[in-house]
Amino acid sequence: MITVTRRKVLGGAAALGGSAALAATGFGFGPAAAQSRKVLVIACQNDISIFDPHIARDDPGTLMLRNVYDSLVRVVGRPPQPIPGLARSWTVSADGLEYVFELNPNAKFHDGSPVTAEDVRYSFERQLRIGRGNAWMIAGIVDGSGVEPVDTHKVRIKLTKSFAPFLAVLPWIRIVNSKLVEANKGSDDAETFLRTETAGSGPYRVIRVEPGNLYEFARAENDWHEGGGNLEGAIIRIVRESSRQRLMLQTGEAHVAINLTADDIAQLEGRDGVVAKNESEYYNFGWKLNVRHGPFADINLRKAVNHAFDYQAMLGVSGPARLAHGPLYEGQLGYDPDLPVYRTDMAKAKEYLAKTQYANGGLKLVATHITGHEQQRRWTLVLLDSLRNLGFDLEVRPVTWPDMVALTRSPETCPDLFPIFSGGNYADPDGAAFVYHSKNNGSYENPTYANPEVDRLIMEARSEVDATKRAALYKDFQKIVTDDALEILGVIPVRPLGMRAEIQGFEYTPIRAATFDFLPLSLA
Repeated sequence: MITVTRRKVLGGAAALGGSAALAATGFGFGPAAAQSRKVLVIACQNDISIFDPHIARDDPGTLMLRNVYDSLVRVVGRPPQPIPGLARSWTVSADGLEYVFELNPNAKFHDGSPVTAEDVRYSFERQLRIGRGNAWMIAGIVDGSGVEPVDTHKVRIKLTKSFAPFLAVLPWIRIVNSKLVEANKGSDDAETFLRTETAGSGPYRVIRVEPGNLYEFARAENDWHEGGGNLEGAIIRIVRESSRQRLMLQTGEAHVAINLTADDIAQLEGRDGVVAKNESEYYNFGWKLNVRHGPFADINLRKAVNHAFDYQAMLGVSGPARLAHGPLYEGQLGYDPDLPVYRTDMAKAKEYLAKTQYANGGLKLVATHITGHEQQRRWTLVLLDSLRNLGFDLEVRPVTWPDMVALTRSPETCPDLFPIFSGGNYADPDGAAFVYHSKNNGSYENPTYANPEVDRLIMEARSEVDATKRAALYKDFQKIVTDDALEILGVIPVRPLGMRAEIQGFEYTPIRAATFDFLPLSLA
């Protein structure tokens, strides 16, 4: 069992801090040290807020989880496709309600114990019982009694209703060591234990934690995964400023920079040893409005702000991007290219504003953005100017990502405008649509929005097998969500990833592209 606690981190070698701490373990930040040890160094802006595989769902946490834990299947390619993970094969019944998975008999957890069908059953039940993280992907589709071990290495999952994207969601349901977790269950279903500990079978294990600074991984001893690259380890360094990430990439201090701006990518183009990528992805950037507490409980004010926002100005400071057009993505089933969406129209903005108590201005709103995220800062300046056109003031508060996530847990702490990169968690439209379900209230993806009719459409669409009927449900869903004006939908940016040319084996996938697998990668 790997034990990683903040107390041990602060009291042990981690107290060395920064590069010195890594040097003590044989790892280093410089290109020579990293390559001699085949250690991948990743510059990431946002900290990892929690280790629990059934609670964490943001990108920093997912980057860690998909390398420390395994799921029944993995996702690769473009378009995204499911491939074997813990399950080496599976069968599906003719009615699509029963899946039988054959587990790889070689699969082992980091403590050396085998991965069994019982671990799969336990993990699904815990995910559903806790009801957070990625539980929304299977809620109402799988229940506690629907996961049945057939034998040690075979598990049957019976769905409560048809669900076309079932294989697509499985990569995000992590399998934990049931004996280890149960032994540390405590009074909170092991949430305290898994906040800082790991219980996975993934190709990498956590060996060092310095919150706000770095997270270090080593290839698991006697790793059971077949194939893969030559990486011995990886380091996620928390680097707030995108310009600093770019410089680290240029000098070889980092092999991957996750949070570059379009300007950073432009400056990297043509530089020896660096590969700058601008790739499309299922995600957009905008602001969620706090529709349950404060001035945006008034739908007329929400519509006024949506019409007053300067979309073209936002596009102008975005680099390669296009304006978002509703909650679904072009090419997805049910996407409505004719959906009426908000665009800058000050006459309409003033018409809706006149219906509110703020017709004469004087309103002060609060918005946040991630500390050091230059692109978000630029977008927020566009928001600031747009609100001034309505006679409003905007207080802008830079905060770290963990603090920003914490703010969304209740309407009372959520800012008036909450910035978010939101996307399709998997290729099916359900991945983008379910974000708007009220079950996600209190999460960073949907802090406060709830509409019973939207909930109904989402649930009906995710279990409808007829494609034509599903498409119609999603068109109704898009219309209601847009009319509710719960967010300012901004742009669909490309994913600006920067990499060193010596990285081999990287395959881009437009789903959670910043949370890639370490296993296939090599350093030349």
